[in-house]
Amino acid sequence: MKSNIIFLALLAFAVPYAAQAADGKALFAKNCAACHQAKGQGIAGAFPALAGSAFVQGAPDEVSAVLLKGRGGMPDFSSAMNDEEIAAVLSFVRSSWGNKADGIEEAQVAALRATLQVPKFAGGRMSNKH
Repeated sequence: MKSNIIFLALLAFAVPYAAQAADGKALFAKNCAACHQAKGQGIAGAFPALAGSAFVQGAPDEVSAVLLKGRGGMPDFSSAMNDEEIAAVLSFVRSSWGNKADGIEEAQVAALRATLQVPKFAGGRMSNKH
């Protein structure tokens, strides 16, 4: 009986944790919408539109590199999001607002991070260990 109670207690904590896959829409709202706007339309002359963007729908490594290293006035998000989160937000953007590109996998982002020699995300602390 005691082992059943312990099992149920562990299960109660494990199921919500396992179900917490990165939510690309929520990550976009938190990290991107202020500049690129809630519907991806951007702000002319300041922040490019993501909706209908050929670049966003193009090569996965190119769009992933922007989040990992930044570009122009856009900061990098390598220390703010892990590979799963970057993949989730990019997958959301690539399939929203009329965009029809395939999603991006966490493994693709991780491989690109290593290739670009961007330090690994370590829960808010950066690490150069690959």
